[in-house]
Amino acid sequence: MPPVKLFQFRHSPFCEKARLLLNAKAIPYAVQEVTPGIGQVDLFRRSGQRQVPVLQDGDVLVAGSVAIARHLDSKVPDPPLLPGDDQERARALLWENWADTTLAHGARMALLQAISRDNHLRKALLPQATPAPLRDVVGALPGDVVSGVSQLFTRTDLQQLRYALEQLTTLVANGQPLLGPRHCVADMAVAAQLYGLKFPATAGAALAGRGVPGIADHPLLEPLFAWRDQLYGAMGRGDHGPAPFSAPTDHG
Repeated sequence: MPPVKLFQFRHSPFCEKARLLLNAKAIPYAVQEVTPGIGQVDLFRRSGQRQVPVLQDGDVLVAGSVAIARHLDSKVPDPPLLPGDDQERARALLWENWADTTLAHGARMALLQAISRDNHLRKALLPQATPAPLRDVVGALPGDVVSGVSQLFTRTDLQQLRYALEQLTTLVANGQPLLGPRHCVADMAVAAQLYGLKFPATAGAALAGRGVPGIADHPLLEPLFAWRDQLYGAMGRGDHGPAPFSAPTDHG
């Protein structure tokens, strides 16, 4: 088993960011899925953390995708996740912060709204350990039962998110990294938050290509998701990229 283990929720964008960071460094790692509720209690007992991602690197525990990025750069300096030039580094950190906050909030709310209206998405996003009968019950729930949070995300909010994504598309239309000649943490942070807007192939057959209506199927945004998929390929997370080792759940 690889000495590095990632505790994760599979479909969390921040866990996806951590996976991209690990792949960028070509570090072999195991993944352990954390079941919401009891799994978080077990994670807290192990690490003092309830939220994922948490990276276990030998005896060292690192919580949060930002801290994981800094830990990996100290562990394996090349290739760097942050540019060496001070101004480029500052730009990368600003991009990362924007992706982890503003873009993350808009993407999360848009996906919640989509989930409230799409039974297939609700079922597919349940933890893998969810029993089939419960999965069927959740999938069959009427949309108005699960739409409370989604009502906080208005048509104007969706338009603003789409506008930001259109500007982002213009920036990456040439297929190049956001900053400089090589991908850095800025690219990985942005790409990770696109995860639930249009699920990549790595999300599995039940989700691949699906996502938020009006964004996943928006023709003007196709170059953005093509850029994301190109980055996945470069990081070894494309259709044929190496899959991380799935560790058995250990409650001992």
